[in-house]
Amino acid sequence: MRLRNKPWAVKLVNDHPEAVIQDPDPAKKINWEERVADFSRPLEVEIGSGKGQFITTLAKRHPERNYVAIELQTTAAGIILRTKLEEELDNLQILRADAINLADFFDADSIDILYLNFSDPWPKTRHEKRRLTYKSFLKNYQTTLKPEGHLEFKTDNSGLFSYSLVSINNFGAKFDFVSVDLHHEDEEILKNNVETEYEHKFASKGNPIYCLHARFN
Repeated sequence: MRLRNKPWAVKLVNDHPEAVIQDPDPAKKINWEERVADFSRPLEVEIGSGKGQFITTLAKRHPERNYVAIELQTTAAGIILRTKLEEELDNLQILRADAINLADFFDADSIDILYLNFSDPWPKTRHEKRRLTYKSFLKNYQTTLKPEGHLEFKTDNSGLFSYSLVSINNFGAKFDFVSVDLHHEDEEILKNNVETEYEHKFASKGNPIYCLHARFN
């Protein structure tokens, strides 16, 4: 969902280049060692962070890990940045860019976990290549994830979930976990689940949340 433009968010992003990388050149890798306090820590990346409830919660819970929120909209990036500054989340960086260039922004075998949360389903067949679980995106995930790394995907859209299961399976990845009703899994699984804004909204209405974890190596 596209957010209404907020001038304060645009100004905030422009005022904090140390926290937000804007429109990076795909021809040049980002030097993450210069952007994070301790590059040796595990790196987790969310593609399409929206207002950032998920990624900022993780960053607060796990100061021993590094996080990157990828978001195309400047307003969304500004909302995430506001939380980052208020909560003093030094382990979170924001990348305002198109995820199609993921493999240009990160080194091979550098990411521990990639998160896709409630991505745009792009339901029309002619838009298949825009789905974040289309094979060209999966190739980028395979390239940038560490050999022991994995992808975590959540959605409320049954069509996108079915498509993703087939696409990921055909790509040759292995599933560690699949659920067609995440919020009714056992307590051990739920205690590690971090809700997004959309997830809370949909689940509170009784809608099932679909989830999968997959490995590419």
